Amino acid sequence: MEQAIKLSGEYRTHTCSELREENVGETVKISGWVENIRDHGGVIFLDLRDHYGVTQVVLHDGNIADKISRETVITASGKVLKRDEESINDKIPTGRVEVHADNVEIISKSESVLPFEVPMSTETREDIRLKYRFLDLRNKKMHSNIVLRSKVISYMRRLMEDMGFMDIQTPILSVSSPEGARDYLVPSRKYHGKFYALPQAPQIFKQLLMVSGFDRYYQVAPCFRDEDARADRSPGEFYQLDFEMAFATQEDVFAVTENLLYNVFTKFSDKKVSPAPFERITYADSMMKYGTDKPDLRNPLIITDLSDIFENADFPAFRGKPVRGIFAPGAASQSRKFFEDMLKFATSIGMKGLGYIKIDDDFNFAGPIDKFIPDDKRSVMIERAKLEAGGVLFFICDDKYTVDKLAGQIRTELGERLGLINEDEYRLCFIVDFPMYDRDEETGEIIFTHNPFSMPQGGMEALETKNPLEVLAYQYDIVCNGEELSSGAVRNHSKEIMLKAFSIAGYSEDDLKTKFGALYSAFGYGAPPHAGMAPGIDRIIMLLTGEKTIRDVIAFPMNANAQDLMLGAPSEVSEQQLREVHIKIR
Repeated sequence: MEQAIKLSGEYRTHTCSELREENVGETVKISGWVENIRDHGGVIFLDLRDHYGVTQVVLHDGNIADKISRETVITASGKVLKRDEESINDKIPTGRVEVHADNVEIISKSESVLPFEVPMSTETREDIRLKYRFLDLRNKKMHSNIVLRSKVISYMRRLMEDMGFMDIQTPILSVSSPEGARDYLVPSRKYHGKFYALPQAPQIFKQLLMVSGFDRYYQVAPCFRDEDARADRSPGEFYQLDFEMAFATQEDVFAVTENLLYNVFTKFSDKKVSPAPFERITYADSMMKYGTDKPDLRNPLIITDLSDIFENADFPAFRGKPVRGIFAPGAASQSRKFFEDMLKFATSIGMKGLGYIKIDDDFNFAGPIDKFIPDDKRSVMIERAKLEAGGVLFFICDDKYTVDKLAGQIRTELGERLGLINEDEYRLCFIVDFPMYDRDEETGEIIFTHNPFSMPQGGMEALETKNPLEVLAYQYDIVCNGEELSSGAVRNHSKEIMLKAFSIAGYSEDDLKTKFGALYSAFGYGAPPHAGMAPGIDRIIMLLTGEKTIRDVIAFPMNANAQDLMLGAPSEVSEQQLREVHIKIR
Protein backbone atom coordinates (compact mmCIF):
# COMPACT_ATOMS: atom_id res chain seq x y z
CA MET A 1 0.00 0.00 0.00
CA GLU A 2 1.22 3.45 -0.88
CA GLN A 3 1.25 5.75 2.11
CA ALA A 4 2.26 9.36 1.62
CA ILE A 5 2.67 10.24 5.29
CA LYS A 6 3.16 8.35 8.53
CA LEU A 7 -0.05 7.79 10.45
CA SER A 8 -0.32 9.54 13.83
CA GLY A 9 -1.64 6.41 15.49
CA GLU A 10 -4.53 8.16 17.16
CA TYR A 11 -7.07 6.25 15.14
CA ARG A 12 -4.95 3.55 13.53
CA THR A 13 -1.48 2.11 13.30
CA HIS A 14 -2.46 0.09 10.25
CA THR A 15 -5.17 0.14 7.64
CA CYS A 16 -7.62 -2.72 7.21
CA SER A 17 -5.62 -4.16 4.30
CA GLU A 18 -2.12 -4.24 5.81
CA LEU A 19 -1.98 -6.92 8.47
CA ARG A 20 -0.31 -10.20 7.56
CA GLU A 21 1.15 -13.25 9.33
CA GLU A 22 4.39 -11.33 9.97
CA ASN A 23 2.34 -8.98 12.19
CA VAL A 24 1.26 -11.80 14.51
CA GLY A 25 1.97 -10.86 18.12
CA GLU A 26 1.92 -7.10 17.49
CA THR A 27 -0.49 -4.77 19.26
CA VAL A 28 -2.27 -2.65 16.65
CA LYS A 29 -5.09 -0.17 16.25
CA ILE A 30 -7.43 -0.16 13.24
CA SER A 31 -10.49 1.91 12.38
CA GLY A 32 -13.33 1.60 9.91
CA TRP A 33 -16.93 0.64 9.27
CA VAL A 34 -18.45 -2.56 10.63
CA GLU A 35 -19.50 -4.53 7.56
CA ASN A 36 -20.69 -7.75 9.20
CA ILE A 37 -21.39 -8.99 12.76
CA ARG A 38 -21.36 -12.71 13.64
CA ASP A 39 -22.06 -14.12 17.11
CA HIS A 40 -20.38 -17.49 17.68
CA GLY A 41 -21.52 -18.45 21.14
CA GLY A 42 -20.56 -15.25 22.90
CA VAL A 43 -17.48 -14.60 20.78
CA ILE A 44 -18.26 -11.80 18.34
CA PHE A 45 -16.59 -11.58 14.94
CA LEU A 46 -16.65 -8.25 13.11
CA ASP A 47 -15.59 -7.56 9.52
CA LEU A 48 -14.05 -4.10 9.74
CA ARG A 49 -13.78 -2.21 6.45
CA ASP A 50 -11.96 0.97 5.44
CA HIS A 51 -10.92 2.46 2.10
CA TYR A 52 -8.15 -0.11 1.69
CA GLY A 53 -9.68 -3.44 2.67
CA VAL A 54 -11.22 -5.65 5.38
CA THR A 55 -9.83 -7.12 8.61
CA GLN A 56 -11.57 -9.53 10.96
CA VAL A 57 -11.89 -8.29 14.54
CA VAL A 58 -12.70 -10.63 17.44
CA LEU A 59 -14.60 -9.31 20.49
CA HIS A 60 -14.96 -11.19 23.76
CA ASP A 61 -17.05 -8.47 25.43
CA GLY A 62 -20.70 -8.96 24.51
CA ASN A 63 -21.73 -5.70 26.18
CA ILE A 64 -19.84 -3.53 23.71
CA ALA A 65 -20.91 -5.76 20.83
CA ASP A 66 -24.57 -5.12 21.69
CA LYS A 67 -24.02 -1.41 21.04
CA ILE A 68 -22.54 -1.91 17.57
CA SER A 69 -24.64 -2.11 14.42
CA ARG A 70 -23.56 -2.57 10.83
CA GLU A 71 -21.90 0.50 9.25
CA THR A 72 -21.03 1.91 12.66
CA VAL A 73 -17.55 3.47 12.69
CA ILE A 74 -15.28 2.05 15.40
CA THR A 75 -11.66 1.95 16.48
CA ALA A 76 -10.40 -1.44 17.66
CA SER A 77 -7.13 -2.02 19.53
CA GLY A 78 -5.62 -5.38 20.27
CA LYS A 79 -3.20 -8.13 19.38
CA VAL A 80 -2.82 -9.71 15.95
CA LEU A 81 -3.27 -13.50 16.05
CA LYS A 82 -3.32 -16.22 13.41
CA ARG A 83 -6.73 -17.46 12.40
CA ASP A 84 -7.74 -21.05 13.06
CA GLU A 85 -7.22 -23.22 9.98
CA GLU A 86 -10.97 -23.64 9.41
CA SER A 87 -11.54 -19.85 9.47
CA ILE A 88 -8.79 -18.82 7.01
CA ASN A 89 -10.14 -16.67 4.16
CA ASP A 90 -7.68 -16.48 1.28
CA LYS A 91 -10.10 -14.35 -0.74
CA ILE A 92 -8.84 -11.27 1.12
CA PRO A 93 -5.20 -10.23 1.78
CA THR A 94 -5.75 -10.17 5.57
CA GLY A 95 -7.55 -13.50 5.61
CA ARG A 96 -4.95 -15.43 7.64
CA VAL A 97 -4.95 -13.13 10.66
CA GLU A 98 -7.41 -11.39 12.97
CA VAL A 99 -7.28 -8.69 15.63
CA HIS A 100 -8.38 -9.78 19.10
CA ALA A 101 -9.64 -6.49 20.50
CA ASP A 102 -9.15 -5.59 24.09
CA ASN A 103 -10.52 -2.09 23.53
CA VAL A 104 -13.24 -0.88 21.15
CA GLU A 105 -14.35 2.73 20.81
CA ILE A 106 -17.55 3.63 18.98
CA ILE A 107 -16.72 6.75 16.98
CA SER A 108 -19.96 7.21 15.05
CA LYS A 109 -23.00 4.95 15.41
CA SER A 110 -25.03 4.00 12.35
CA GLU A 111 -28.79 3.75 12.12
CA SER A 112 -29.85 0.23 13.02
CA VAL A 113 -32.01 -0.08 9.90
CA LEU A 114 -30.17 0.54 6.64
CA PRO A 115 -31.90 1.50 3.35
CA PHE A 116 -30.07 -1.43 1.75
CA GLU A 117 -27.31 -3.91 2.48
CA VAL A 118 -24.06 -2.24 1.43
CA PRO A 119 -22.45 -5.39 -0.03
CA MET A 120 -25.62 -5.89 -2.14
CA SER A 121 -26.25 -2.23 -2.99
CA THR A 122 -25.77 -2.67 -6.76
CA GLU A 123 -28.84 -4.93 -6.78
CA THR A 124 -30.95 -2.17 -5.23
CA ARG A 125 -33.23 0.19 -7.18
CA GLU A 126 -31.16 3.00 -8.67
CA ASP A 127 -33.24 5.80 -7.16
CA ILE A 128 -32.60 4.43 -3.65
CA ARG A 129 -28.90 3.99 -4.41
CA LEU A 130 -28.58 7.57 -5.61
CA LYS A 131 -30.49 8.99 -2.64
CA TYR A 132 -28.05 7.22 -0.30
CA ARG A 133 -25.04 7.46 -2.61
CA PHE A 134 -22.66 7.80 0.36
CA LEU A 135 -23.70 4.27 1.35
CA ASP A 136 -23.72 2.92 -2.19
CA LEU A 137 -20.11 4.07 -2.63
CA ARG A 138 -19.08 1.87 0.30
CA ASN A 139 -19.94 -1.15 -1.86
CA LYS A 140 -16.70 -2.86 -2.88
CA LYS A 141 -17.41 -2.72 -6.63
CA MET A 142 -18.60 0.88 -6.60
CA HIS A 143 -15.69 1.94 -4.41
CA SER A 144 -13.19 0.26 -6.73
CA ASN A 145 -14.77 2.00 -9.75
CA ILE A 146 -14.06 5.41 -8.25
CA VAL A 147 -10.55 4.36 -7.20
CA LEU A 148 -9.89 3.16 -10.75
CA ARG A 149 -11.23 6.43 -12.14
CA SER A 150 -8.76 8.37 -10.00
CA LYS A 151 -5.86 6.18 -11.11
CA VAL A 152 -6.81 6.43 -14.80
CA ILE A 153 -7.05 10.23 -14.69
CA SER A 154 -3.72 10.48 -12.85
CA TYR A 155 -2.09 8.23 -15.46
CA MET A 156 -3.62 10.24 -18.30
CA ARG A 157 -2.15 13.41 -16.84
CA ARG A 158 1.32 11.82 -16.71
CA LEU A 159 1.05 10.64 -20.30
CA MET A 160 -0.01 14.08 -21.53
CA GLU A 161 2.79 15.77 -19.59
CA ASP A 162 5.29 13.29 -21.04
CA MET A 163 4.07 14.20 -24.54
CA GLY A 164 4.74 17.90 -23.90
CA PHE A 165 1.23 19.08 -23.10
CA MET A 166 0.54 21.84 -20.57
CA ASP A 167 -2.39 21.69 -18.12
CA ILE A 168 -4.38 24.93 -18.44
CA GLN A 169 -7.79 25.59 -16.86
CA THR A 170 -10.43 27.39 -18.88
CA PRO A 171 -13.48 29.31 -17.53
CA ILE A 172 -16.65 27.67 -16.28
CA LEU A 173 -18.78 30.80 -16.54
CA SER A 174 -18.87 31.55 -20.25
CA VAL A 175 -21.19 32.64 -23.04
CA SER A 176 -24.00 30.75 -24.76
CA SER A 177 -23.05 29.39 -28.18
CA PRO A 178 -24.69 27.03 -30.67
CA GLU A 179 -22.71 23.81 -30.13
CA GLY A 180 -25.41 21.19 -30.65
CA ALA A 181 -26.95 20.80 -27.18
CA ARG A 182 -28.94 23.01 -24.80
CA ASP A 183 -26.94 25.28 -22.54
CA TYR A 184 -27.16 25.51 -18.78
CA LEU A 185 -27.74 29.21 -18.15
CA VAL A 186 -26.62 31.22 -15.12
CA PRO A 187 -28.34 34.59 -14.59
CA SER A 188 -26.24 37.66 -13.91
CA ARG A 189 -26.88 39.74 -10.80
CA LYS A 190 -25.00 42.80 -12.08
CA TYR A 191 -26.31 42.80 -15.65
CA HIS A 192 -30.08 42.78 -15.81
CA GLY A 193 -31.50 40.26 -18.31
CA LYS A 194 -28.13 38.76 -19.24
CA PHE A 195 -26.84 35.26 -18.65
CA TYR A 196 -23.66 33.27 -18.45
CA ALA A 197 -23.62 29.75 -19.87
CA LEU A 198 -21.76 26.74 -18.54
CA PRO A 199 -19.44 25.48 -21.31
CA GLN A 200 -20.58 22.50 -23.38
CA ALA A 201 -16.87 22.06 -24.05
CA PRO A 202 -13.79 24.32 -23.81
CA GLN A 203 -13.86 24.58 -27.62
CA ILE A 204 -13.44 28.33 -28.07
CA PHE A 205 -10.96 28.69 -25.23
CA LYS A 206 -8.62 25.96 -26.41
CA GLN A 207 -8.55 27.44 -29.90
CA LEU A 208 -7.81 30.84 -28.40
CA LEU A 209 -4.96 29.29 -26.42
CA MET A 210 -3.41 28.15 -29.72
CA VAL A 211 -3.83 31.66 -31.13
CA SER A 212 -2.20 32.94 -27.92
CA GLY A 213 0.99 31.06 -28.75
CA PHE A 214 0.71 27.98 -26.52
CA ASP A 215 1.77 24.86 -28.35
CA ARG A 216 0.15 21.90 -26.58
CA TYR A 217 -2.74 22.30 -24.13
CA TYR A 218 -4.73 19.78 -22.15
CA GLN A 219 -7.09 19.64 -19.20
CA VAL A 220 -9.44 17.23 -17.48
CA ALA A 221 -12.38 19.39 -18.45
CA PRO A 222 -15.91 19.44 -17.03
CA CYS A 223 -18.55 19.87 -19.76
CA PHE A 224 -22.17 20.83 -19.22
CA ARG A 225 -24.99 19.91 -21.59
CA ASP A 226 -28.69 19.96 -20.91
CA GLU A 227 -29.50 16.78 -22.82
CA ASP A 228 -31.32 13.54 -22.11
CA ALA A 229 -29.52 10.67 -20.44
CA ARG A 230 -28.55 7.36 -22.01
CA ALA A 231 -26.75 4.35 -20.63
CA ASP A 232 -23.50 5.85 -21.95
CA ARG A 233 -24.35 9.51 -21.40
CA SER A 234 -24.71 11.33 -18.11
CA PRO A 235 -27.19 14.24 -18.09
CA GLY A 236 -25.92 17.57 -16.92
CA GLU A 237 -22.17 17.19 -16.72
CA PHE A 238 -19.37 14.91 -17.82
CA TYR A 239 -15.58 14.98 -18.03
CA GLN A 240 -13.26 14.73 -21.01
CA LEU A 241 -9.51 14.79 -21.53
CA ASP A 242 -9.47 17.87 -23.70
CA PHE A 243 -6.36 18.61 -25.76
CA GLU A 244 -5.27 20.85 -28.62
CA MET A 245 -2.06 21.15 -30.64
CA ALA A 246 -0.65 24.03 -32.69
CA PHE A 247 0.94 23.43 -36.10
CA ALA A 248 -0.60 19.96 -36.13
CA THR A 249 -2.22 17.72 -38.70
CA GLN A 250 -4.93 15.10 -38.33
CA GLU A 251 -2.28 12.38 -38.15
CA ASP A 252 -0.47 14.26 -35.37
CA VAL A 253 -3.66 14.16 -33.29
CA PHE A 254 -4.09 10.47 -34.09
CA ALA A 255 -0.55 9.70 -32.90
CA VAL A 256 -1.24 11.38 -29.52
CA THR A 257 -4.61 9.63 -29.17
CA GLU A 258 -3.16 6.23 -30.05
CA ASN A 259 -0.39 6.59 -27.49
CA LEU A 260 -2.84 7.76 -24.83
CA LEU A 261 -5.58 5.17 -25.31
CA TYR A 262 -3.38 2.17 -26.07
CA ASN A 263 -1.43 2.77 -22.87
CA VAL A 264 -4.52 3.42 -20.74
CA PHE A 265 -6.39 0.32 -21.90
CA THR A 266 -3.26 -1.83 -21.70
CA LYS A 267 -2.31 -0.65 -18.19
CA PHE A 268 -5.77 -0.98 -16.64
CA SER A 269 -7.03 -4.10 -18.38
CA ASP A 270 -5.88 -7.61 -19.24
CA LYS A 271 -7.80 -7.57 -22.52
CA LYS A 272 -6.19 -7.43 -25.94
CA VAL A 273 -5.96 -3.84 -27.24
CA SER A 274 -5.73 -2.67 -30.84
CA PRO A 275 -2.11 -1.74 -31.52
CA ALA A 276 -1.21 1.53 -33.21
CA PRO A 277 -1.95 2.62 -35.82
CA PHE A 278 -5.67 2.22 -35.20
CA GLU A 279 -7.76 1.41 -38.24
CA ARG A 280 -8.99 4.44 -40.25
CA ILE A 281 -12.51 4.05 -41.65
CA THR A 282 -14.25 6.71 -43.69
CA TYR A 283 -17.68 7.84 -42.54
CA ALA A 284 -19.22 6.64 -45.82
CA ASP A 285 -17.64 3.18 -45.51
CA SER A 286 -18.61 2.90 -41.86
CA MET A 287 -22.26 3.67 -42.59
CA MET A 288 -22.32 1.17 -45.46
CA LYS A 289 -20.35 -1.69 -43.86
CA TYR A 290 -21.54 -1.34 -40.27
CA GLY A 291 -24.71 0.79 -40.41
CA THR A 292 -23.33 3.26 -37.89
CA ASP A 293 -20.53 5.80 -37.43
CA LYS A 294 -19.48 4.06 -34.20
CA PRO A 295 -18.94 0.45 -35.26
CA ASP A 296 -18.12 -2.40 -32.91
CA LEU A 297 -15.27 -4.05 -34.80
CA ARG A 298 -15.39 -7.08 -32.51
CA ASN A 299 -18.43 -8.10 -34.56
CA PRO A 300 -17.12 -9.70 -37.80
CA LEU A 301 -20.42 -9.29 -39.72
CA ILE A 302 -20.34 -6.89 -42.67
CA ILE A 303 -23.23 -5.13 -44.42
CA THR A 304 -23.27 -5.34 -48.22
CA ASP A 305 -25.14 -3.12 -50.69
CA LEU A 306 -27.41 -5.34 -52.82
CA SER A 307 -29.66 -2.61 -54.24
CA ASP A 308 -28.69 -3.16 -57.88
CA ILE A 309 -29.46 -6.89 -57.69
CA PHE A 310 -33.11 -6.15 -56.98
CA GLU A 311 -33.34 -3.07 -59.19
CA ASN A 312 -35.54 -4.84 -61.75
CA ALA A 313 -36.58 -7.84 -59.66
CA ASP A 314 -40.20 -8.99 -59.53
CA PHE A 315 -40.48 -8.03 -55.86
CA PRO A 316 -42.23 -4.71 -55.21
CA ALA A 317 -40.96 -4.53 -51.61
CA PHE A 318 -37.34 -4.34 -52.85
CA ARG A 319 -37.58 -2.96 -56.36
CA GLY A 320 -36.06 0.51 -56.75
CA LYS A 321 -35.20 0.77 -53.04
CA PRO A 322 -31.91 0.50 -51.15
CA VAL A 323 -31.34 -3.11 -50.08
CA ARG A 324 -28.67 -4.25 -47.65
CA GLY A 325 -27.50 -7.79 -46.96
CA ILE A 326 -25.77 -9.28 -43.89
CA PHE A 327 -24.21 -12.71 -44.26
CA ALA A 328 -24.01 -14.76 -41.06
CA PRO A 329 -21.68 -17.78 -41.48
CA GLY A 330 -22.95 -21.04 -39.97
CA ALA A 331 -26.34 -19.58 -39.05
CA ALA A 332 -28.32 -22.04 -41.23
CA SER A 333 -28.20 -24.55 -38.37
CA GLN A 334 -30.01 -22.19 -36.00
CA SER A 335 -33.43 -23.22 -34.71
CA ARG A 336 -36.72 -21.96 -36.05
CA LYS A 337 -37.08 -19.92 -32.86
CA PHE A 338 -33.87 -18.04 -33.69
CA PHE A 339 -35.37 -16.78 -36.95
CA GLU A 340 -38.69 -15.99 -35.26
CA ASP A 341 -36.91 -13.99 -32.57
CA MET A 342 -34.88 -12.09 -35.19
CA LEU A 343 -38.14 -11.23 -36.96
CA LYS A 344 -39.63 -9.98 -33.69
CA PHE A 345 -36.58 -7.80 -33.11
CA ALA A 346 -36.76 -6.44 -36.66
CA THR A 347 -40.39 -5.40 -36.27
CA SER A 348 -39.63 -3.87 -32.86
CA ILE A 349 -37.17 -1.41 -34.48
CA GLY A 350 -39.64 -0.42 -37.21
CA MET A 351 -38.94 -2.91 -40.00
CA LYS A 352 -41.83 -4.48 -41.89
CA GLY A 353 -40.10 -7.85 -41.98
CA LEU A 354 -36.74 -9.60 -42.18
CA GLY A 355 -36.18 -11.69 -45.29
CA TYR A 356 -33.39 -14.25 -45.54
CA ILE A 357 -31.99 -17.13 -47.55
CA LYS A 358 -30.09 -20.19 -46.36
CA ILE A 359 -27.17 -21.50 -48.42
CA ASP A 360 -26.71 -25.28 -48.59
CA ASP A 361 -23.56 -27.27 -49.42
CA ASP A 362 -24.26 -27.05 -53.18
CA PHE A 363 -24.85 -23.27 -52.93
CA ASN A 364 -28.57 -23.66 -53.48
CA PHE A 365 -30.72 -21.01 -51.81
CA ALA A 366 -33.73 -21.66 -49.59
CA GLY A 367 -35.94 -19.15 -47.85
CA PRO A 368 -38.69 -16.58 -48.34
CA ILE A 369 -36.57 -14.31 -50.59
CA ASP A 370 -35.13 -17.03 -52.85
CA LYS A 371 -37.81 -16.86 -55.56
CA PHE A 372 -37.31 -13.10 -56.00
CA ILE A 373 -33.57 -13.26 -56.73
CA PRO A 374 -32.94 -12.98 -60.49
CA ASP A 375 -31.08 -16.01 -61.84
CA ASP A 376 -28.43 -13.87 -63.54
CA LYS A 377 -27.68 -12.08 -60.27
CA ARG A 378 -27.09 -15.10 -58.04
CA SER A 379 -23.40 -15.45 -58.78
CA VAL A 380 -22.96 -11.71 -58.26
CA MET A 381 -24.63 -12.00 -54.87
CA ILE A 382 -22.47 -14.96 -53.86
CA GLU A 383 -19.28 -13.09 -54.70
CA ARG A 384 -20.25 -9.69 -53.32
CA ALA A 385 -21.69 -10.91 -50.02
CA LYS A 386 -18.98 -13.58 -49.71
CA LEU A 387 -21.56 -16.31 -49.20
CA GLU A 388 -20.50 -19.68 -47.80
CA ALA A 389 -22.29 -22.99 -47.42
CA GLY A 390 -24.16 -23.32 -44.15
CA GLY A 391 -24.67 -19.60 -43.74
CA VAL A 392 -27.66 -17.25 -43.93
CA LEU A 393 -28.01 -13.99 -45.84
CA PHE A 394 -30.40 -11.54 -44.19
CA PHE A 395 -32.00 -8.70 -46.16
CA ILE A 396 -32.84 -5.20 -44.94
CA CYS A 397 -34.81 -2.78 -47.10
CA ASP A 398 -36.15 0.68 -46.30
CA ASP A 399 -35.85 4.29 -47.43
CA LYS A 400 -32.40 5.81 -47.93
CA TYR A 401 -32.57 7.75 -44.66
CA THR A 402 -33.13 4.73 -42.40
CA VAL A 403 -31.91 1.60 -44.21
CA ASP A 404 -28.30 1.84 -42.99
CA LYS A 405 -29.33 2.48 -39.39
CA LEU A 406 -31.70 -0.50 -39.45
CA ALA A 407 -29.05 -2.70 -41.03
CA GLY A 408 -26.62 -1.65 -38.30
CA GLN A 409 -29.09 -2.67 -35.59
CA ILE A 410 -29.69 -6.05 -37.25
CA ARG A 411 -25.91 -6.56 -37.53
CA THR A 412 -25.48 -5.85 -33.82
CA GLU A 413 -28.34 -8.13 -32.81
CA LEU A 414 -27.07 -10.99 -34.99
CA GLY A 415 -23.57 -10.60 -33.58
CA GLU A 416 -24.86 -10.84 -30.01
CA ARG A 417 -27.34 -13.70 -30.63
CA LEU A 418 -24.75 -15.74 -32.52
CA GLY A 419 -22.09 -15.13 -29.85
CA LEU A 420 -19.67 -13.48 -32.28
CA ILE A 421 -18.54 -10.64 -29.99
CA ASN A 422 -15.12 -11.19 -28.46
CA GLU A 423 -15.47 -9.76 -24.95
CA ASP A 424 -11.74 -10.07 -24.29
CA GLU A 425 -10.55 -7.26 -26.52
CA TYR A 426 -10.77 -3.53 -27.10
CA ARG A 427 -11.05 -2.72 -30.81
CA LEU A 428 -10.30 0.92 -31.53
CA CYS A 429 -10.65 2.80 -34.79
CA PHE A 430 -10.87 6.32 -36.17
CA ILE A 431 -13.87 7.36 -38.24
CA VAL A 432 -12.70 10.01 -40.71
CA ASP A 433 -13.93 12.17 -43.59
CA PHE A 434 -17.24 13.27 -42.11
CA PRO A 435 -19.50 15.40 -44.31
CA MET A 436 -19.14 19.07 -43.43
CA TYR A 437 -22.85 19.75 -43.98
CA ASP A 438 -26.21 18.02 -44.04
CA ARG A 439 -29.71 19.07 -44.94
CA ASP A 440 -32.27 19.49 -42.16
CA GLU A 441 -35.10 17.07 -42.97
CA GLU A 442 -37.76 19.39 -41.53
CA THR A 443 -36.62 22.80 -42.80
CA GLY A 444 -34.57 21.79 -45.83
CA GLU A 445 -31.80 24.16 -44.71
CA ILE A 446 -28.09 23.39 -44.87
CA ILE A 447 -26.68 22.73 -41.37
CA PHE A 448 -23.34 21.71 -39.88
CA THR A 449 -23.11 17.98 -39.21
CA HIS A 450 -20.39 18.10 -36.60
CA ASN A 451 -18.07 20.79 -35.31
CA PRO A 452 -18.68 24.13 -37.08
CA PHE A 453 -15.07 25.18 -36.47
CA SER A 454 -13.63 22.36 -38.58
CA MET A 455 -11.43 22.89 -41.60
CA PRO A 456 -13.11 21.78 -44.85
CA GLN A 457 -11.08 19.40 -46.98
CA GLY A 458 -10.02 21.45 -50.00
CA GLY A 459 -10.28 24.71 -48.06
CA MET A 460 -11.90 27.74 -49.66
CA GLU A 461 -11.91 26.17 -53.11
CA ALA A 462 -14.12 23.31 -51.92
CA LEU A 463 -16.56 25.71 -50.26
CA GLU A 464 -16.80 27.85 -53.39
CA THR A 465 -17.02 25.13 -56.04
CA LYS A 466 -18.62 22.04 -54.51
CA ASN A 467 -22.18 21.17 -53.56
CA PRO A 468 -22.15 21.76 -49.77
CA LEU A 469 -23.43 18.22 -49.20
CA GLU A 470 -20.33 16.88 -50.97
CA VAL A 471 -17.82 18.85 -48.88
CA LEU A 472 -15.88 16.70 -46.45
CA ALA A 473 -14.27 18.04 -43.29
CA TYR A 474 -11.17 17.17 -41.33
CA GLN A 475 -13.41 15.79 -38.62
CA TYR A 476 -12.90 12.49 -36.89
CA ASP A 477 -14.16 10.28 -34.09
CA ILE A 478 -12.36 7.70 -31.98
CA VAL A 479 -14.50 4.59 -31.38
CA CYS A 480 -13.94 1.62 -29.08
CA ASN A 481 -16.20 -1.47 -29.06
CA GLY A 482 -19.11 0.48 -30.49
CA GLU A 483 -18.72 3.43 -28.10
CA GLU A 484 -17.78 6.86 -29.40
CA LEU A 485 -15.06 8.08 -27.05
CA SER A 486 -14.46 11.43 -28.68
CA SER A 487 -14.96 13.73 -31.60
CA GLY A 488 -12.25 16.00 -32.88
CA ALA A 489 -11.15 18.04 -35.83
CA VAL A 490 -8.47 20.00 -37.58
CA ARG A 491 -9.74 23.49 -36.84
CA ASN A 492 -10.31 26.25 -39.29
CA HIS A 493 -7.74 28.98 -38.63
CA SER A 494 -8.70 31.34 -41.46
CA LYS A 495 -11.19 34.17 -40.95
CA GLU A 496 -12.09 34.09 -44.65
CA ILE A 497 -12.80 30.36 -44.66
CA MET A 498 -14.69 30.72 -41.39
CA LEU A 499 -16.94 33.40 -42.91
CA LYS A 500 -17.62 31.30 -46.00
CA ALA A 501 -18.24 28.07 -44.05
CA PHE A 502 -20.73 29.72 -41.71
CA SER A 503 -22.46 31.63 -44.52
CA ILE A 504 -23.30 28.32 -46.21
CA ALA A 505 -25.03 27.27 -42.99
CA GLY A 506 -27.00 30.51 -42.89
CA TYR A 507 -24.85 32.61 -40.53
CA SER A 508 -24.07 36.22 -41.40
CA GLU A 509 -20.85 38.00 -40.50
CA ASP A 510 -22.77 39.86 -37.81
CA ASP A 511 -23.91 36.49 -36.40
CA LEU A 512 -20.28 35.42 -36.15
CA LYS A 513 -19.25 38.64 -34.45
CA THR A 514 -22.10 38.24 -31.95
CA LYS A 515 -21.84 34.50 -31.21
CA PHE A 516 -18.11 33.88 -31.72
CA GLY A 517 -16.70 37.38 -31.39
CA ALA A 518 -13.48 36.43 -29.62
CA LEU A 519 -12.55 33.76 -32.17
CA TYR A 520 -13.55 35.99 -35.08
CA SER A 521 -11.35 38.76 -33.72
CA ALA A 522 -8.43 36.44 -32.87
CA PHE A 523 -8.26 35.03 -36.37
CA GLY A 524 -7.50 38.54 -37.57
CA TYR A 525 -4.22 38.60 -35.62
CA GLY A 526 -2.48 35.50 -36.90
CA ALA A 527 -3.75 32.03 -36.04
CA PRO A 528 -1.66 28.86 -36.39
CA PRO A 529 -3.03 25.65 -37.90
CA HIS A 530 -4.33 23.64 -34.95
CA ALA A 531 -6.18 20.45 -34.19
CA GLY A 532 -7.37 18.47 -31.22
CA MET A 533 -9.61 15.94 -29.60
CA ALA A 534 -11.28 15.21 -26.25
CA PRO A 535 -11.69 11.54 -25.21
CA GLY A 536 -14.56 11.07 -22.77
CA ILE A 537 -13.22 9.97 -19.38
CA ASP A 538 -16.54 8.62 -18.10
CA ARG A 539 -16.96 6.33 -21.13
CA ILE A 540 -13.37 5.09 -20.91
CA ILE A 541 -13.92 4.11 -17.26
CA MET A 542 -17.23 2.50 -18.22
CA LEU A 543 -15.44 0.33 -20.79
CA LEU A 544 -12.64 -0.58 -18.37
CA THR A 545 -15.05 -1.61 -15.60
CA GLY A 546 -17.60 -3.31 -17.84
CA GLU A 547 -20.43 -1.36 -16.22
CA LYS A 548 -23.69 -1.11 -18.14
CA THR A 549 -24.50 2.44 -17.07
CA ILE A 550 -22.20 5.44 -16.94
CA ARG A 551 -23.67 6.49 -13.58
CA ASP A 552 -21.82 3.60 -11.92
CA VAL A 553 -18.43 5.16 -12.69
CA ILE A 554 -19.28 8.68 -11.47
CA ALA A 555 -19.11 9.43 -7.76
CA PHE A 556 -22.20 11.64 -7.54
CA PRO A 557 -24.21 11.46 -10.76
CA MET A 558 -27.65 12.77 -11.48
CA ASN A 559 -30.33 10.27 -12.34
CA ALA A 560 -31.74 9.74 -15.83
CA ASN A 561 -34.13 12.67 -15.25
CA ALA A 562 -31.25 15.06 -14.43
CA GLN A 563 -32.00 15.09 -10.69
CA ASP A 564 -29.59 14.86 -7.78
CA LEU A 565 -31.66 12.69 -5.45
CA MET A 566 -29.14 12.96 -2.64
CA LEU A 567 -28.92 16.77 -2.46
CA GLY A 568 -32.32 17.48 -3.97
CA ALA A 569 -31.19 19.40 -7.05
CA PRO A 570 -32.67 21.11 -8.92
CA SER A 571 -34.32 22.88 -6.03
CA GLU A 572 -36.43 25.95 -5.42
CA VAL A 573 -34.70 29.12 -4.29
CA SER A 574 -35.95 32.05 -2.28
CA GLU A 575 -37.80 35.03 -3.73
CA GLN A 576 -34.91 37.23 -2.59
CA GLN A 577 -32.44 35.14 -4.61
CA LEU A 578 -34.64 35.42 -7.68
CA ARG A 579 -34.95 39.19 -7.29
CA GLU A 580 -31.18 39.55 -7.06
CA VAL A 581 -30.79 38.03 -10.52
CA HIS A 582 -33.90 39.76 -11.95
CA ILE A 583 -35.93 36.60 -12.50
CA LYS A 584 -39.64 36.03 -11.98
CA ILE A 585 -41.09 32.52 -12.10
CA ARG A 586 -44.14 32.35 -14.33
